[in-house]
Amino acid sequence: MLSQLSHFFPSKWGHLFFAAVLAGDLVVGTALIESARRLYGVAAVERLNHWQNLMTYSQKLSEPQKLVEVNDFFNRLRFVSDMDHWGEEDFWATPVEFLASGAGDCEDFSIAKYYTLRELGVPDEKLRITYVKAVELNQAHMVLSYFASPGEEPLILDNLISEIRPASTRKDLVPVYNFNGDGLWLSRQRGEGVRVGESDNLKTWTELRKRLQKSNSQGRLNDGSS
Repeated sequence: MLSQLSHFFPSKWGHLFFAAVLAGDLVVGTALIESARRLYGVAAVERLNHWQNLMTYSQKLSEPQKLVEVNDFFNRLRFVSDMDHWGEEDFWATPVEFLASGAGDCEDFSIAKYYTLRELGVPDEKLRITYVKAVELNQAHMVLSYFASPGEEPLILDNLISEIRPASTRKDLVPVYNFNGDGLWLSRQRGEGVRVGESDNLKTWTELRKRLQKSNSQGRLNDGSS
């Protein structure tokens, strides 16, 4: 989880695990599957295969059904802090990193849900990765917000509470800012917020997207030895 709300630009990166991206699609090829098996065992392969199956059978579902399926799928994974899991204070994992390793923190849950819903055809403008303050925990947290239509109150997909609820019912969360592949907004509980720039201004987000794009040529998980 984030160490502090202002921690937007972490300075170091490692564990360059790659998810394959072909023409904007998330693809897990045989080489990547084998690399996951070597690093994390058979359970990692099963998680990745279940993810691919999810993206196949969910294609024809309605958007509300897709939200439920994706939210439930990822919320089965374990929560582990970045320092305990990756040995870094603030590491943003790709969906394959998250699934192969079998655990992650709030950023990893939200990012994986975002990319999977994008893959299932949910438009980018309906999705915002949202930084909030979790009041009861008194710490920063990340969730995924879904806007059924522009300006409408979003639904919140969260790893703390599995039920998808309208933002106005989540009094335990105070929104700070949100972003997607298109932009960066100062957040409001019931609305989209005020646009303040491009999401490329978030270094962690930019580096994550670069790792995704590189994966097509890499085709494997890097164990840090090369």
